[in-house]
Amino acid sequence: MRPHAEHQYADELAALAAADDRPRPPGWRLSPQAVVTYLLGDGERISPKYVGPRRLVEVAVATLATDRALLLLGVPGTAKTWVSEHLAAAISGDSTLLVQGTAGTPEEAIRYGWNYARLLAEGPTVDALVAGPVMVAMRTGAIARVEELTRVPSDVQDALITILSEKTLPVPELGTEVQATRGFNVIATANDRDRGVNELSSALRRRFNTVVLPVPSSVEEEVGIVTRRVGELGRALELPEVPTAVEEIRRVVTVFRELRGGLTADGRTTLKTPTGSLSTAEAISVITNGMALAGHFGDGVLRAADVAAGIVGAVVKDPVSDAAVWREYLETVVRERDGWRDFYRAARAAL
Repeated sequence: MRPHAEHQYADELAALAAADDRPRPPGWRLSPQAVVTYLLGDGERISPKYVGPRRLVEVAVATLATDRALLLLGVPGTAKTWVSEHLAAAISGDSTLLVQGTAGTPEEAIRYGWNYARLLAEGPTVDALVAGPVMVAMRTGAIARVEELTRVPSDVQDALITILSEKTLPVPELGTEVQATRGFNVIATANDRDRGVNELSSALRRRFNTVVLPVPSSVEEEVGIVTRRVGELGRALELPEVPTAVEEIRRVVTVFRELRGGLTADGRTTLKTPTGSLSTAEAISVITNGMALAGHFGDGVLRAADVAAGIVGAVVKDPVSDAAVWREYLETVVRERDGWRDFYRAARAAL
């Protein structure tokens, strides 16, 4: 349904590589400058994959050209996974060497495992060893990705320390080790709101350079991000053609920004905040769902009623506390706002 970045944007990567005459770090397919251009776009042939401060992207790319790993930190929905995928695609041409962090992630996911049938039949041998994504990245000089690192148990996290500091992965069962090929590095992501779940040890944190991905700085920037991604998703999912409704997108973005910030756009009214993150990614989901409703069950025009159900579902995660926050917001802000009467009625009906 969604090709990996290196396949979806193969033409752009090939064009950048053909025109790239700057020095490339060992094992890299593009120079650092070309990687930044791939991420941010050039206004012509290269589409922007991330909208944000250029310096922040430059710091992330420069980190990967050193011996330090990169930790992308931010609240949910700030494109940490998206950025890590595109960085790996641009640098290594392979974004699939991925460890998905959960509370049940075993140490084998980061180091290596065994084919137990062969292990029982032959004992520990090279053929019985099953290389994990990090080991494969070390052997091939590629970028490995670790998603949601702070959800991984602390003792499993620390399996990365030797890998990142010594650039080796010992295999004591075979009396050998895997040494990293130049070009190898690790990109990890972590959620700001997961602090205290499994915080990184000081020894592991020292191996990372942390880059914090912020929420979009302005309404216009966030509206632009949502509009572009909704268009891309609509084409990828082959949704019925629905004209882009910037006004509805602006309303959803405004609601999300006000509720997550606890303040109306004019700065006059303090608001209670719901328990959910209300990220840009969730705004994209609300609009995409609204387009599906408008295309399949409506008149082909995105209206307030098409986004109301989705936005209520995004805001009201807790049926008690969040519902109270949402009702108060509707009555004190939305009801009194000029031009929002249709949205108010649709949102009330969706409760």
